[in-house]
Amino acid sequence: MERAQAVYLLWGELRRGDPESIVPLRRTIPAVETGELWLVVRAERLDWSDEATAQLLAAARQWDRDDRLTGIQVDFDSSTGGLGDYASFLANIRAQLPDKWQLSATGLMDWPANASDEDLAALAASLDEIVVQTYRHTTTQADYRRYLAATERLDLPYRVALVEGGEWDAPGHLARDPDFKGYVVFLLGERFRQKS
Repeated sequence: MERAQAVYLLWGELRRGDPESIVPLRRTIPAVETGELWLVVRAERLDWSDEATAQLLAAARQWDRDDRLTGIQVDFDSSTGGLGDYASFLANIRAQLPDKWQLSATGLMDWPANASDEDLAALAASLDEIVVQTYRHTTTQADYRRYLAATERLDLPYRVALVEGGEWDAPGHLARDPDFKGYVVFLLGERFRQKS
């Protein structure tokens, strides 16, 4: 099995009912040996309190104890029409990050295909990369090739996220795109496997 070049670990969630704090899902600092380590926070809303942002930054500092943290990834399923607001949120997070940390976001395939040029430029201004998801829940979306044809509109480095065990036939243009950084595999884990 090939060793991962980057690991994205879900640290916590800011849930819909509480903008004041992030619920930690991982209490220990990861001890992974990898080239890149990303702290992931899942968000169900964008109106974070200052305390929630401070909580995220404190967790990132703990993970970075040996200068091992690459950056923070935000996982928020913004509608394509709401990307302007999401870009503003990400710009605020970016402004509070030390220069040594990168900022990543998961993205929906609809964004490069249908978002306005202005909204995509606003995302690119704050992000170091975007990870475009090709699945919903635990299933690859059937029309992923059509949507991924528009990734050139992103104008920033990106990875393509695949679901473990999902259907995949790589579109030819990815290998030729200098902004394409590779794949991220969403590992389902035992509890998901039992449901399928």
